[in-house]
Amino acid sequence: MDSMVLVALAVCAGAALQRLTGMGLALVAAPFLVLIMGPVTGVVLVNFCGATASILVLCRVFMHVDWKKYAILGPSAVLGVFPGVLIVGALPGPWLEMGVGCVVLVALTTSLTLRGSTVGAGVRPLMLAGAASGIMGATAGIGGPAISVYAVVSNWEQRAFAATLQPCFFTTGVTSLVVKYLASPQIMPPDLGDMMAWAGVGILSGLCLGELLTRWIRPARARILAVGIAYAGAAGAMLRGILGLWT
Repeated sequence: MDSMVLVALAVCAGAALQRLTGMGLALVAAPFLVLIMGPVTGVVLVNFCGATASILVLCRVFMHVDWKKYAILGPSAVLGVFPGVLIVGALPGPWLEMGVGCVVLVALTTSLTLRGSTVGAGVRPLMLAGAASGIMGATAGIGGPAISVYAVVSNWEQRAFAATLQPCFFTTGVTSLVVKYLASPQIMPPDLGDMMAWAGVGILSGLCLGELLTRWIRPARARILAVGIAYAGAAGAMLRGILGLWT
């Protein structure tokens, strides 16, 4: 019960930030769910949460989605899921935990480093961002930073970017769950239903909280908070992975 409550709290915080900034659920929740549930179950739960929260947020931001960009990002992300699932099946638990933490740290740092860059953008970078998002989503449950890098270097307008992330996250989350189940049905934990129920409570609570917070907290401040929390969670996941290799 204690672990389920922690799952709900982690998902709630991430969902609130996703409502505020367009992303944040996976960045905040994934490292902590990996710490609580283990690398495989944690990422499976993040895939579920990402898909569920994204479709709910999409109902609010549907009119702002750039469907032309999604038409490139979506299929590219689906293709990226397949090698990601192979990585999940090949890596032992501690290495996967370290990988989750490392992916978050590198992705966040890259996004911050490239902020304000004048690097050009086009169809090929967009396809690369989608594929990278699919791989990261399948392995670590975190597909947003890859697209964030593209958004930074291409000066993608924030409202359209945040809205377009939602169908991308839904596509990646559902594809990851389906491919993982078809490839290895035993990867799904026996108590996944209970976990999803608690996660659902966290998602709904977090989205409601985020809706209220949009009145007082600017997206820029929420994003700074999300980055700080994600760095802490990623460091914790890496530390657990390192300790797992030593024990």
